[in-house]
Amino acid sequence: MDFSYCDINSLNLNDSFFDSLRADYAEFQDWITRKARAGEKAYVSLDEDGNIDGFLYLKIEDSPLIDVTPPLPPAHRLKIGTFKIDPRGTRLGERFIKKALDHAFYEKTSEVYVTVFSKHDYLINLLQRYGFTDTAEKNTPNGTEQVLLKKIGVMRGNVRLDYPCVNRQSRKFLLSLYPQWHTRLLPDSILNNENPEEIVTDVSHTNSIHKIYLTKMEGTGSLRNGDTLVIYRTSDGQGPAHYRSVATSICVVEEVRNINEFATIDDFLAYASSYSIFDEKELRTFFSRKNYPIIIKFTYNSALIKRVNRAYMLENLGMNPTQYWGFFQLSDAEFNGIVDKGGVHEGLIIN
Repeated sequence: MDFSYCDINSLNLNDSFFDSLRADYAEFQDWITRKARAGEKAYVSLDEDGNIDGFLYLKIEDSPLIDVTPPLPPAHRLKIGTFKIDPRGTRLGERFIKKALDHAFYEKTSEVYVTVFSKHDYLINLLQRYGFTDTAEKNTPNGTEQVLLKKIGVMRGNVRLDYPCVNRQSRKFLLSLYPQWHTRLLPDSILNNENPEEIVTDVSHTNSIHKIYLTKMEGTGSLRNGDTLVIYRTSDGQGPAHYRSVATSICVVEEVRNINEFATIDDFLAYASSYSIFDEKELRTFFSRKNYPIIIKFTYNSALIKRVNRAYMLENLGMNPTQYWGFFQLSDAEFNGIVDKGGVHEGLIIN
């Protein structure tokens, strides 16, 4: 799969992928032609044959929404102008939602909204899963659409609905990953010296907001829903670990399970395969041997804009060099120092 932010003008605007949009919106072909001529961009994914299988167009608005019922007051909003995917059983929809919310934080918007016909139940369910609520209706010559809106920074005490926001009052931990697992699990946190082609494979763990990781590190079994994780990529061996080991990402724990809880291999595969970086053969081996018993499911909330290396954490944040840097709890001061140095978007960490 090819996933990119590209010029609309570079696409085949007559592609059959857009047929359903042309059927829903009489003005669609004129709209996309105008956007192409204006040099605007969209997120686009292509399948292995080079065919479009996902399209996401985003727009910033500040005016009131007076063409919906009830009308909505002025706000700095991100509009998901056009959003369509052919998911084929992957987590591509989650990847697009993550990109939309990344934009919302980058543009410092207070709300994100989209209009959608009720017949598109897959898309509606997907949006509602991440905190979009049915807020208004929009009547047009094409029919009546639902207006689904997500308020940024309004916490509900639910990891998924609050995504991608993080509760600053939560417990905080550092969790280390080896480089080979880090790149496969957290594609937006790829480092400059890694090959970007490795992150675009259309598999569920790459495109998903949710991640599953198996480990045997002591203490990880004590994690619980709502805990915050700072993901720490260990050294790649291309230089001193003092500088090459870096904090890259902020994640939030959904749940922790033990592999021994699963009565059968089929139960385990049903739970783990969609979001794990490991293939079925690897998972079957793990289930048989039980050598990585702790299963951590977490949301991938944000990549740090600036990677924070071990040297900075030791020298500037006063962190202990002798502790085991595989897994340990962070103090509030240590966590705040990492996210501040890492340039986490304003508003992502909620008090």
